[in-house]
Amino acid sequence: MSAIFNFQSLLTVILLLICTCAYIRALAPSLLDKNKTGFLGIFWKCARIGERKSPYVAFCCVIMAFTILFSE
Repeated sequence: MSAIFNFQSLLTVILLLICTCAYIRALAPSLLDKNKTGFLGIFWKCARIGERKSPYVAFCCVIMAFTILFSE
C-alpha cells in the first residue's frame, strides 16, 4: 500500500522529511536558504519546523518508532 493511503506511513514520511531537512540545513544552510519560495520552499519550511519545534518532533519520532516496532 502506498504511503499516501496509509496514515501511519504518511506520518512516518512527514517526520522523516522534517528531520532530514533540519539535518541538511544544519550541515549546509545555503542549500535550503536560497529556495524559500516555490515548490522547493517546502523543504525550507520543513527545516524551520524541525529547528523550532525540535522537542515535539523528537517526541513524535520516538512515539512513531515504538508504534512501528511494537504494534505490527
